[in-house]
Amino acid sequence: MLIGIPPLLGPDLLFTLRAMGHGDEIAIVDGNYPALEHGRRVIRADGLDLIPVLDAVLQVLPVDDFVPQAIFRSSVKGDPALHDPVHGEIEAVCAHRAPGFSVVPLAGDAFYSRVKTAHTIIATSEPRLYANIIVRKGVIYPKGTGKP
Repeated sequence: MLIGIPPLLGPDLLFTLRAMGHGDEIAIVDGNYPALEHGRRVIRADGLDLIPVLDAVLQVLPVDDFVPQAIFRSSVKGDPALHDPVHGEIEAVCAHRAPGFSVVPLAGDAFYSRVKTAHTIIATSEPRLYANIIVRKGVIYPKGTGKP
C-alpha cells in the first residue's frame, strides 16, 4: 500500500505507467477484447471492471495536452455515432479526472489499429461490450512554468 496511490494500481501497472513516455498510449479494455492478440504488453486486471481501473489510472497519469485529441473510445458495432451507457460512464470519469479533454469515438478498425500500437493494454474483466478506451500520456510540467 502507498499513500495517495489507488490500491487498484498494482506494482506491474505502476511500473508501466511510470515507464511510459510522453505520447505513449495505454488501452484499457473489456473482458471480451482480444488483448493478448493485439497487445505488445498486457497487464491483467482480472476481477476488475473498466470504470474503477480508468479512474485509478487517471489519478496518476497526465493526459497529453500537446495534441488536439488524447482520449479515444471504441464504438458500438463500429459506428462512432452510437453511444452505450458505459460510454457515458467513461466520459464522466474523464471529465472528472481529465477536465477539458473530450472522449473521441473511433470506428472499429481505427480503434483496433490504435490499440495494436499502444504501449500497453490493461485487460479488465468488464462484462459490458464496447467498454474500451485509449489514453495518451502527457507530461508533468516543471514547477514555476504556469502549467498544471
